[in-house]
Amino acid sequence: MIKQQEHQFVELLETHQNIVHKICRLYTYDESSHKDLFQEITVQLWKAFPKFRGDAKFSTWMYRVALNTAITLYRKRKRRVTTTDIDQVNFKIASEVYDDTVEENLKLMYSAIKELNDIDKALVFLYLEDKNYKEISETLGITEVNARVKMNRVKTKLKRILNP
Repeated sequence: MIKQQEHQFVELLETHQNIVHKICRLYTYDESSHKDLFQEITVQLWKAFPKFRGDAKFSTWMYRVALNTAITLYRKRKRRVTTTDIDQVNFKIASEVYDDTVEENLKLMYSAIKELNDIDKALVFLYLEDKNYKEISETLGITEVNARVKMNRVKTKLKRILNP
């Protein structure tokens, strides 16, 4: 049963790992931090996987766990973050190379997004991932109306940041 669960988890993580990479890119500033956060999110996903009931899509559940992990870790930046050594985990994940240099416009947008607070970052990220407001509200644990209002406010903030 555990081997089957490990196999299923690894397969789902490999399929959706770009979600984690994008979140890592949003909440980190260098490759080392990106790798550390990716590892910590992977460990938290593995720990939470037995509780995944399938009520929501796996990707929606993954967004929620990954964003909560990133927000929690980076709110505690001033304290030393303890991570779990990946060698302690029994499975290995085939990692794709993640290209940070794809488009200059993305760099500008990410730079502007990094100036936002943690919740606003998560909101913009899910919006850019083409999630509808229902999915965004479920992932962030807020009402659909609140998600819409927050998104409109964030759009205004981003316009001010990008066009001073």
